[in-house]
Amino acid sequence: MGNASDTPDVTDVPDVFDPRIYAAGIPHDRYRALRDHHPVARQAEYEVLGWPAGPGFWAVTRHADVVRVLKDAGGFSSYLGATQIRDPDPADLPFIRRMMLNQDPPGHGRLRRLVSRAFTPGRIERFAATARGRARELLAAARESGGDEVDLVRAVTDDYALLNLTDLLGVPASDRGLLHTWTERVIAYQDPDEPPVLDTVGRPVNPRSPAMLAEMFRYAQELAAHKRAHPADDIMTVLAESELHDAELEMFFFLLTVAGNDTVRSAAPGGLLALAGHPDERARLWRGEVGMDTAVDELLRVHPPVLSFRRTATRDTELAGVPIAAGDKVVVLHASANHDERVFADPHRVDLARTPNPHVSFGDGPHVCLGAHFARLQLRLLHEELRDACGDLELAGRPRRLVSNFINGIKTLPVRAGWRD
Repeated sequence: MGNASDTPDVTDVPDVFDPRIYAAGIPHDRYRALRDHHPVARQAEYEVLGWPAGPGFWAVTRHADVVRVLKDAGGFSSYLGATQIRDPDPADLPFIRRMMLNQDPPGHGRLRRLVSRAFTPGRIERFAATARGRARELLAAARESGGDEVDLVRAVTDDYALLNLTDLLGVPASDRGLLHTWTERVIAYQDPDEPPVLDTVGRPVNPRSPAMLAEMFRYAQELAAHKRAHPADDIMTVLAESELHDAELEMFFFLLTVAGNDTVRSAAPGGLLALAGHPDERARLWRGEVGMDTAVDELLRVHPPVLSFRRTATRDTELAGVPIAAGDKVVVLHASANHDERVFADPHRVDLARTPNPHVSFGDGPHVCLGAHFARLQLRLLHEELRDACGDLELAGRPRRLVSNFINGIKTLPVRAGWRD
């Protein structure tokens, strides 16, 4: 088991690998040091939290370099080693590569085109009334149960994200708890507060391995069969009636369940935390002096839901003057790119009117988030309903963050809400 003494010397090149760092928040000082002095920095991948050591990787911190990596699928592959920092078990790699997230063009484009049919603006907008009503109901229930002090994560944002996703997918209400369990298993596996994901002899195991996803995949096939017999206006009906092979459908269900849930589940409390900590900007927004869509993008810049994605160099190349060898792991750090002074003026200031705002919170290039429009819609509706429900919002305690170098999660967000009469 790793501990603080296991951490390599960071006096020269700051360590941004250790998942425990992120429990204290985004390590902006370390990111700034890397951007200024080591924009493509070698990082040790040491044993930590029971997970074995790896070969190390290059951390990419400047906005321009992050965008270059994300756009250049030919030079930086999602397929070769998948998209997580840790190398998957070689036996699992063919399985993991079935997912669109872990493919390169042209195969990636075929899958994306098939599934993009489900994410039509019309279908997403039809969910807007339901999502708005849900935000209103959750905020009202939080007021009734918690009074002025409430944990917005437990009372509002967790359920808001999950229930919106299950509506969009067409998952029956009786099965929604399953999606929550599966998401927790995949997203929170690094966090010591969460139940560990172990194999039969008690060793940590990748929650994305075939054995760990078998239950979810069986459910996906059962739900698809039901949708073929009873079609509805939802994404699973579109997937079930598409040209996807069984394995591709299973992987899409996994991707939508986890990414579709956790994008909003992480971004929503992050945005609320920023509003609680910046009362002047919140007042501008709530008085209507700032456009809601612009504000949502700034909150996404400040608190991206995903911290990192990995690529693998396909050939010897150079990035920011640093030689990269074919086969090297290259990891882009979204929150660092979003705070790069070379692109964003005064990047640590929350400016809800900031424009332009070329943040990379939803990625860039061929893998830009397929559900970005749906995520922005949900966030906008939540903030509009919060504005109508509250006259004030301030922190009532220290938030608790997820221990993860992948998801920028917030586990609790205690606030004092000045509810309107």
